[in-house]
Amino acid sequence: MPRDDAGVKGAEGLSSAEARRLARLHGANELRPRARRSIAARLLRRFRSPLVLILMAASAVSAFTGDVGSFAIIATTVLLSVAIDFVQEHRAGRAAEALIGRVQVHASVLRDGRLVSLPVTRLVPGDVVRLAPGSVIPGDGRLLEANVLHVNEALLTGEPFPVEKRAAAGHGHAGDDLFMGTSVVSGTATMRIARIGAATEVGKIARTLAAEPPPTEFERGLRAFGMLIMRITAFMVLFVLLVNAAMHRPLLESFVFAVALAVGLTPELLPMILTVTLARGAMRLSAEQVIVKRLAAIEGLGSMDVLCTDKTGTLTQARIRLERVVDLDGRESEIARTRACLNSAFQAGIRTPLDEALLAHQADAIGWTKLAEVPFDFERRRVAVLLRHGTHRMLIVKGAPEELLRLCTHHEAGGTARPFDEAAQRRAADELEALGAAGLRVLAVAHRGLERDHATMHDEHGLTLDGFVAFADPPKPGAREALAALAASGVVVKILTGDGAAVTRHLCAALDVEVKGVVTGAEIQRMDDAALAARAQSATLFCRVNPAQKTRIVAALRSRGHVVGFLGDGINDAPALHRADVGLSVANAVDVAREAADLILLRRDLGVLHRGVVEGRRTFVNIRKYVLMGTSSNFGNMFSMAGASLFLPFLPLLPSQILLNNLLYDVSEIPLPLDRADAAETARPQRWDMALVRRFMWVLGPVSSLFDFLTFYILLGVLHAQAPLFRTGWFLESLATQVLVIFVIRTRGSPVASRPHPALAVVALAVLAVAAALPFTPLAAPLGFVAPPPLFFGVLAALVAAYLVLAELAKRAFYGLRASAGPSAA
Repeated sequence: MPRDDAGVKGAEGLSSAEARRLARLHGANELRPRARRSIAARLLRRFRSPLVLILMAASAVSAFTGDVGSFAIIATTVLLSVAIDFVQEHRAGRAAEALIGRVQVHASVLRDGRLVSLPVTRLVPGDVVRLAPGSVIPGDGRLLEANVLHVNEALLTGEPFPVEKRAAAGHGHAGDDLFMGTSVVSGTATMRIARIGAATEVGKIARTLAAEPPPTEFERGLRAFGMLIMRITAFMVLFVLLVNAAMHRPLLESFVFAVALAVGLTPELLPMILTVTLARGAMRLSAEQVIVKRLAAIEGLGSMDVLCTDKTGTLTQARIRLERVVDLDGRESEIARTRACLNSAFQAGIRTPLDEALLAHQADAIGWTKLAEVPFDFERRRVAVLLRHGTHRMLIVKGAPEELLRLCTHHEAGGTARPFDEAAQRRAADELEALGAAGLRVLAVAHRGLERDHATMHDEHGLTLDGFVAFADPPKPGAREALAALAASGVVVKILTGDGAAVTRHLCAALDVEVKGVVTGAEIQRMDDAALAARAQSATLFCRVNPAQKTRIVAALRSRGHVVGFLGDGINDAPALHRADVGLSVANAVDVAREAADLILLRRDLGVLHRGVVEGRRTFVNIRKYVLMGTSSNFGNMFSMAGASLFLPFLPLLPSQILLNNLLYDVSEIPLPLDRADAAETARPQRWDMALVRRFMWVLGPVSSLFDFLTFYILLGVLHAQAPLFRTGWFLESLATQVLVIFVIRTRGSPVASRPHPALAVVALAVLAVAAALPFTPLAAPLGFVAPPPLFFGVLAALVAAYLVLAELAKRAFYGLRASAGPSAA
């Protein structure tokens, strides 16, 4: 709650001297985001990733060994990845800056006892400001005087209904607080500024957006994968160096072989696979009218298992609609509709959204003339107009039911006025409760006859109740279907709103969202983070929450291991959008929400969100295919190579052959972004699971090594191969098993039933053809290859076929054991 901490007494305003002193103390009334890092610092920060460091080292090794092709590929992919991340961060940093300029340029301020117009940037705490309809409030503060003041606080709360504000004596209450950036709908007021600029509520939002968000699930997964590769690489290099040193082999040759092994273990093309896969996902989403601002958010969309969404403007149309007009027994009442419309049509001043909704159903006002009006005020909470039709005069009163009902002595029943006795009052109370439970905003309308041409508030008695006018903010078209599809896909939907529980429960019923628990903002205020995390886990609705509490809820869910998406469209949603793993907004959102979001839905049909989730999962599956292939087959081959160095009198492969093998294998995987994903893998959220990657590596890697050692035996024991033939034979076997096992690992099901993308099959077979032809080309001698005997190719075909069969059995056993242990998290 804003406090009057300016030390100024009275409402006459500040003197110019005092204002200058306070300006020096508090600074300008501007929403300045936190100072951002320099471009160089932000660029260097991108090189802290373990994976980037490994790739940079691999690039240096490739250059050292003369493999210019590998050096160029690795360096290019690293620089491209870093550049894309840098551009994304730069664009996201504009979110806070978009808040600047949201308030009016000038304000009417009392200075030196005179009312002057000043730029809002020159306002200071203690300034007294006059407000009129249309004014944008230039700072947080407290009302000193108010006359029929209604304020639109949707900027902070997201709710479209204007809020009544009144000046209170003494210390007042929250009802007399005003907030920067909100606007006056009707009435006039005088306020004293208590906080300006970054100290205001909207300033806090700006600071939140300027802060660096926590790492997403995608970023945490990449870092964990990088650390895994780093540990394996370090172990392999040290092991090979120790073995070769023990066997008294040349130190330089052993070192080059060891670092070549390290490069062989490095997923050089991972940044490119990531970029291309995510970019293709972004293109597919653009066809669905979804703009992707941050590529990594696509993968996060696939991992998302909780969606937190605002209500107003996101699930609803943020457009007040006249829902029902009934009498006290719940029957439709045309009389009540006509009189409510006449009241709204003839009342003076700025009409509220409720009046606009009524006037969309305006009754015929021909023949009616306005004689007088008793304007709305906060004490009465109603407005009355005196109309004449011919010689008949009628005072029509519309307002808060609890205020109006106590003034009624009769009620309308089929064109007849009947006593508003205790039984009728109970029926009216029951109907009001039913309308409230349905989530509707309700006004009462009543009338009486008068014999004169003027009216006062003292005439508002002896009224006849015509009925109740109920308003709703209807759900967006397609929202029900989209939320149902998300729930069926394993995404739990939680609604975070500034509105009350009754209204939100009604919306949930309309959208078929099951409510498992309700938490209010007042309850959240009393909770620490641990308690909130426990409640957030089970609750569906979070009502009467402010922007800071929305952000706390998102953080609490993330602390419980969830990948959280947040869907919102108001300034009040921006901090939560910034904090979530995936921030989603809509095309008609305010600029700040669009800037803070990762993905923008261009169509009002929220069904595109579900299709985006499916696309995110498909993208994730293709990225995971590369990770599983690389860590299992690469690990198996490099383990075999390290093991072979224990008993061979020569290096099992030359460093250049290792790098060539790795390069050809990576080329075979370039079409992976185009590959299909099995329906079973897009049906549930997908998560980074490094435990799965490690276990998969330890299951499939030894299978690869088994056939490597079998190849060693055939080459040495059957073909009596010397070093050149041994290296050629194992190069071909190693590459063939690595490339063809792609078709086994790419699906959890049968490789025959799940067909790969044609480009993947064509490129894989082309790589094998190039590898098989190399020993027979002029490049053979420079590369250290010799032509193998025909018998070898027959043996190679049998080995590869047996390997693929065993790899498929091992894969099925692996996933079968995981399924029996419980649902997969990966």
